[in-house]
Amino acid sequence: MSTPSAKTSAKAKKVVAKPAHDEGRLAQVLVAPIVSEKATSAAEKHNQVLFQVLRDATKPEIKAAVELMFKAQSIEVESVTTVVQKGKAKRFGKSMGRRDHVKKAYVSLKAGQELNFSGEGA
Repeated sequence: MSTPSAKTSAKAKKVVAKPAHDEGRLAQVLVAPIVSEKATSAAEKHNQVLFQVLRDATKPEIKAAVELMFKAQSIEVESVTTVVQKGKAKRFGKSMGRRDHVKKAYVSLKAGQELNFSGEGA
């Protein structure tokens, strides 16, 4: 049988919030920025930035990783869209092989924000 003092002490315990994502994991989620004609077009038309990310990365992790990596520029992410690009089938002599699949993230920034990869203040 529980005593009244045990009930009050259970209620009095302070719940410590666990961080949403591990910073070590977030540092590895973004593999590389993608710089291409398509990426430049997406940046101009839709205020998006493209990144190559880990294949098992989730959208909330990608959002947190971008905001963590570019917090000096106070970047806020509006949304994240992901695409898995299948690897090309290639020949290696007689045998057929396949390049690795690649996951890309289209990161939409909030209106009026711009991402500067050079690290210089603009």
